[in-house]
Amino acid sequence: MKKIKIFSLLIFAVIGLNSCQTDDDVVFIAQEPDGFSITNNILPEYILTASTGNNLGERFTWSSADFGVQTNISYDLERSILGDFTDAKLVGTTTENEIAMTIGQMLAVATEAGLDADPETPEPNTGAFSVRIRAYVGDTNSSTQIYTESKIISVVLQEASGGSTEIPKLFVVGSFLELSGYGAKWTAADAVALAASAPDKTDFEGFVYINETNAEFKFLPTNTSFDGDYGDDGNFTGVLIQEGEVNAKIADAGYYLVKANTTTLTYSLQTTSWAITGSATPLGWPDNGVQDQDMIYNQDTKKWEITIALSAGGNAFKFRANDGWDLNLGDDDADGSLEYGGADMTVAVNGTYKIELDLSQPRAYSYTATLQ
Repeated sequence: MKKIKIFSLLIFAVIGLNSCQTDDDVVFIAQEPDGFSITNNILPEYILTASTGNNLGERFTWSSADFGVQTNISYDLERSILGDFTDAKLVGTTTENEIAMTIGQMLAVATEAGLDADPETPEPNTGAFSVRIRAYVGDTNSSTQIYTESKIISVVLQEASGGSTEIPKLFVVGSFLELSGYGAKWTAADAVALAASAPDKTDFEGFVYINETNAEFKFLPTNTSFDGDYGDDGNFTGVLIQEGEVNAKIADAGYYLVKANTTTLTYSLQTTSWAITGSATPLGWPDNGVQDQDMIYNQDTKKWEITIALSAGGNAFKFRANDGWDLNLGDDDADGSLEYGGADMTVAVNGTYKIELDLSQPRAYSYTATLQ
């Protein structure tokens, strides 16, 4: 069993009562840091499992900072693996007096510290990291700032309990839902599901039709409410946060492969257009400039469709996106379910077939080939 103990140092920003910063001729005089502190109770230990990564780990609260004038104050929740905050990283920013940290965010810090849940060891890995609150006036680079005391967060990493086989879901909600045929816009119950790759994973994936330009969206842990919702950090570079977030945005309408990870707090969207190709099709494999046989998306059935002549006798076909092999689907078990990079598919007899590619069920992609 691997154990990591990281001891926190109490870091105080010593600011003299006569220190000041001039901004538009207003002088800010900072209080001594003793009056600025974290007020919530810290648990003796926090149990971390990937399957509960969307759940609340801790909601940190603190007393208000006082810079001597009536002005807006920003607060950063920072975390440190070393404990002295020379390695400080931002967890989230707010202008309120509270901020949440999810189990997934805690798990990401623990993983960075070298902890993992090892099924071969009789006990789970344990370790710790530290957190503190930074208060400042102006932008994030302001020198007018003070810090709370630091708190040690002791964590225990465990495998998914009970051997659960339920695949975790994350849901995409936004302005696009109505125009895209999913339901009412910004309605949790109509949000589009993404699925993780395994019960203990937080690598969510799914295909989402966004039939709206300049659409806005967020990610929800459940399709029953907006509690714990994830949005963009405001820089629109694929970073997720839960506190102080803004709506994520996509400029162009399209059919997107959407990925989100609530442990690494990242997301991405890749536009896709699907086609069928192969020796079973009239044009053959896409060599020497041969074009794919483009499919059409049906918003009512939520499937990609094409009616096409296919030949049997050792000929085969596959699905691929964007006229390339980076994203292609085949059928390893000849059961109608599809896998990335899977085996070529065949038909039993020559004829005209209606092909339907169904990507609407996250990580359970399928197809049918119906002889007409």
